Amino acid sequence: MAVDLLQKGAIGKDPDQPEDDGSVRLPAPRQTLRVGFSTGSAAAAAAQAALRELLGLSCPEAVEVRLPGGGSLTIPLLSHGCQGSRGEALVVKDAGDDPDATQGARIGARVWFSGGGSRETVNLRGGEGVGRVTKPGLPVAVGEPAINPVPRRMLHQAVAAVRRESGAVRLGSLEVEIFVPDGVEIARHTLNPRLGILGGISILGTTGLVRPFSHEAYRATIASALKVARAVGLTRVVLTTGGKSEEYLRGHLPHLPEESFVQMGDYVRFAIRAATGLGFTHLTVGAFFGKAVKMAQGFGHTHASRGLANFGELARWTHDITGDPDLAQAVVRANTAREILENLPPASLPAVIGEVGRRLLAALRQHAGPGLELAAVILNFDGAPLFWGGEGEGAQ
Repeated sequence: MAVDLLQKGAIGKDPDQPEDDGSVRLPAPRQTLRVGFSTGSAAAAAAQAALRELLGLSCPEAVEVRLPGGGSLTIPLLSHGCQGSRGEALVVKDAGDDPDATQGARIGARVWFSGGGSRETVNLRGGEGVGRVTKPGLPVAVGEPAINPVPRRMLHQAVAAVRRESGAVRLGSLEVEIFVPDGVEIARHTLNPRLGILGGISILGTTGLVRPFSHEAYRATIASALKVARAVGLTRVVLTTGGKSEEYLRGHLPHLPEESFVQMGDYVRFAIRAATGLGFTHLTVGAFFGKAVKMAQGFGHTHASRGLANFGELARWTHDITGDPDLAQAVVRANTAREILENLPPASLPAVIGEVGRRLLAALRQHAGPGLELAAVILNFDGAPLFWGGEGEGAQ
């Protein structure tokens, strides 16, 4: 979920921080930032240790967790043991040098067997301090604990590995409860309550790792990639908000060389002004619908800590286009941009997306100034273009 970015600090920072000023000056060398591990990895480690205790296996002071993209990570345990008929373990979340609200949080797991059955199953539960989803539009269904899909897979894989190692086939359901003793308090410093995730934090992570980037280092990476593109003689560049949008855009633009694609992350204004300053003549910006709405509303920096998209404004656009007050109300009441996109009627979808696209192009023009040919691409969550418009040959 985009919620991976929701636990990165306080809300309401100034959207016009110096990092948005368009400078392409490279920073001075600095110490490498330390990589950490996600709450999802912490939960998988705790569940694995808790099950070892339950099955009477030896439990080391650190356990190895398989990462979604391959490889593994050794995670130390804070405590482990049995409480009656339940195994239990705690891990301290280590976010490395990333400014994460969950840094230092205790992530725990309790496991127990709930009786016989015809096959081995695993039931995931959210204990104290783990939020519960109360609104639609997120990757986890309403009513479920806020444990994202990748951490869920990691938890299933972790306990399956221990069961195989034990050599003792236990039929029936294994209950796995994830808990965060201070999760309710930590959640107050995240955007979870706004998204309808109540009662605690989310268990997150898509890679299992937390790779920190300082603003300075990320801007330097963007500037360096743009300079490389110019150095090899390119005049057109494609800016994307991340790896997935880049992957999709490269599939749609196979004739462009690898150097044409630059991941700008949340640094929209900076990247556009840097590209303009370096003399590019054609610029394409690609984003998923949620980020596109924020950019269309003038956000020069799209990180969640800078604020959420204004669905009230999007609802006004929708009403002006469709004349449907019920649809406009549905937009303003939506929990996420994903929910809006999934629930727009097919008859209204092209016109609403087109309006977002036109406003997105206008906002990009404000950042770029005159002269540069612009194109904008809005992708759905499967990577298909919902909108592709612009000027000159840069339009496609």
